[in-house]
Amino acid sequence: VQLQASGGGRVQAGDSLRLSCEVSGRSFSDYGMGWFRQVPGKEREFVAAISGSGTSTYYDDSVKGRFTISRDNAKNRVYLQMNNLRPEDTAVYYCAGVQTKIVIVNGDLYDDWGQGTQVTVSS
Repeated sequence: VQLQASGGGRVQAGDSLRLSCEVSGRSFSDYGMGWFRQVPGKEREFVAAISGSGTSTYYDDSVKGRFTISRDNAKNRVYLQMNNLRPEDTAVYYCAGVQTKIVIVNGDLYDDWGQGTQVTVSS
């Protein structure tokens, strides 16, 4: 299984970015996906997750109302639309996957991880 994250970049506060994660090597519709982020020296934190069907989502309170997770099962891709970005959103963002029918928040329960994409938001 391979997860390839992309879409990071350097933006100004208030701007938007859309991250993408392409999954290959397994079926996708039964694969729960999550986005996590990590700042050097700090623990990884949960951002958002989506069920395999796409009908259930969950967000960390810090991003609720600004970020939207979605997926296209025909393209084996999951997305994270990030609007109204803030400097505190600066981090390396990772996509992760696990075979499940539900939304998983705990990163320790994910089996597969992408390589990460850097998001930098300047004030």
